[in-house]
Amino acid sequence: MYDLTAFQRDVLYTIAGQDEPHGLAIKDELDNYYERNINHGHLYPNLDEVVDKGLVEKGELDQRTNYYTITARGERELEARREWEDEHVGELFEESE
Repeated sequence: MYDLTAFQRDVLYTIAGQDEPHGLAIKDELDNYYERNINHGHLYPNLDEVVDKGLVEKGELDQRTNYYTITARGERELEARREWEDEHVGELFEESE
């Protein structure tokens, strides 16, 4: 995960939070998160990159539409990232007793 950009990490989180999303569903989610339009020229090369790294698997719905799923390696990387985040900022979000 250390070699991913922040945008690529957000792509992973977005895919993990949906059931086999297609590219436009991922784009819509990221558009909402970033509060701006993510263009296709930015999204799809980053999707290809996380696929090439083995973190995401790309399948085909039809000749024009692909779907994406997190691989087991991607899940491990996300889990390790969450543990790292909890270690560094987790106490900021814990409820006081």
